[in-house]
Amino acid sequence: MRVFATIEEFAAAAGTSLGTTEWLEVDQKRIDTFAAATGDHQWIHVDPDRAADGPFKGTIAHGLLTLSLLPVLNHQLYSIEKLSMAVNYGFDKVRFISPVPVNSRLRATTSIDSVDEVPGGIQAKLITTIEVEGSAKPACVAESIARFIA
Repeated sequence: MRVFATIEEFAAAAGTSLGTTEWLEVDQKRIDTFAAATGDHQWIHVDPDRAADGPFKGTIAHGLLTLSLLPVLNHQLYSIEKLSMAVNYGFDKVRFISPVPVNSRLRATTSIDSVDEVPGGIQAKLITTIEVEGSAKPACVAESIARFIA
């Protein structure tokens, strides 16, 4: 994990990689819990019997579940010590490139693409690639924007 003392130190790291996370398993319980929270109960996610005969030969995680793992994954990569608040400001681009089969393991590699000053702090664009263990293509590539207030 990279520990930045201040947002200025974080901003100075623009253009660098924050590294790669540990693997995180996406099991059926996590998929079902996400379905319950969002109301998205499409059979490709929550019906293992039907999904076994479907296009993915088993259930797959929701794309938005994969995206929602960004905070837990990125918390493995960095922290900023002198920080009063960090907020998710949005996304410039998100692509779900390949499915995440049930019981897959994911990990993320994140870099700081750019940093701009905003009132009271900075705004950073982070580019994260979430890969599925054993897959040639990533599951998701996201350009997220975070605001850090000193």
